[in-house]
Amino acid sequence: MPTIKASEFKARCLKLMDQVNETGEEITITKNGEAVARLVPLKGKRRFEFGRSKNEIKIIGDIEAPIWDEFDVVAKFDRIQAETDEYHAKNRAKDRKTDQ
Repeated sequence: MPTIKASEFKARCLKLMDQVNETGEEITITKNGEAVARLVPLKGKRRFEFGRSKNEIKIIGDIEAPIWDEFDVVAKFDRIQAETDEYHAKNRAKDRKTDQ
């Protein structure tokens, strides 16, 4: 792993960044003879790779179909609304008893 003085790194920073990106080789930056930093290539760049998961994922069924039936969602909403109304009604009743 090559080393470079901080003052030299300052003068050649952009070129060194390009070099590390192209070669993948790390550079150690020194100050007064002691290593203070490392310039390393960015690993694991996130790229979209079409077909990357081929043979790893198996699709079963219709992936374009709605997850829930429209009427099922409405029924669930109505049930939740009824439970909420019941909860508030009980609390109002408790509040009235407390106020008396």
